[in-house]
Amino acid sequence: MPAKLSVFLLTIIMFVPSLQAGSNAEFDAHWHDGKAELNGYRLTVSRYGQERDGTCVLVYVTEPFSKSKLVKVDDPRENPQDTFNALKLNIVRDFQTGIYDYNTMISVFVRSSDFSPAKISFTSAEWCGHVYQELSFGRDRITGHYDSYFENESGPLDIQRVANSIAEDNLFILLRGLRGDYLESGKKRTVQILPSMYFGRLAHESPGWVQAEIKRAKKSKSIKVPAGKFKTMVYELNLSDGRKGVFHIEDHYPHRIIRWQMSPDVKAEMTGSERLKYWSLNRNGNESYLRKLGL
Repeated sequence: MPAKLSVFLLTIIMFVPSLQAGSNAEFDAHWHDGKAELNGYRLTVSRYGQERDGTCVLVYVTEPFSKSKLVKVDDPRENPQDTFNALKLNIVRDFQTGIYDYNTMISVFVRSSDFSPAKISFTSAEWCGHVYQELSFGRDRITGHYDSYFENESGPLDIQRVANSIAEDNLFILLRGLRGDYLESGKKRTVQILPSMYFGRLAHESPGWVQAEIKRAKKSKSIKVPAGKFKTMVYELNLSDGRKGVFHIEDHYPHRIIRWQMSPDVKAEMTGSERLKYWSLNRNGNESYLRKLGL
């Protein structure tokens, strides 16, 4: 290699931010270990004017994903050009309302290279019935469908993508800073946010963009939750629909979400966390692993 070229490449390497390089190495080593991260939470939900106690589980795992079908690929070797590595997050919320319960789940599929969304789906089941919503994220538009047991709620969805925008459900990935901090300490940014499908379902509102300011506190904060004591980064959100949010993110990698709140609807604090091959823990007696999550 010519000497001038060697010096040029060395100069480039020297000026690559160490945080980004280190974070990429940490991401690959941590998230491609064949396990899933399972985080349990004590959940409080406001529903019908009263606070309800419940549980929440955040399930993070990487898996091969089809670009064309937007589903998990059985064998990525069959069509590698149509396959990308996805980071999947399942947000499972269960809570009781009087005699009957709610069981909801959001699945967020993002490209693990840059955490841009590919698909988000949502289900809710309770004694009145169930609903299903799905959104696919194209370059210019977000398309999908909504199926509900309520009259006049079902139908196709078509939303124009806008600049500087994110999906609220993707905050549970973006704010963790898995390849580098989302914001530096004391910094803030204004974005357009697509409200969570969970919020839209309980409020019976159609999806549409709202403006949000996201701010990271200058200093970390030590907090205590059922899972223990943690030093956390603090992100605050102010949305133009009147909602406010606070996320406490673990200072150290893998930057787990220790506590979060989206007023006036939901607040949660961690009860336990494990990395497990949960899909193989399906035998009688494996319920004991729930204790590790504080559930």
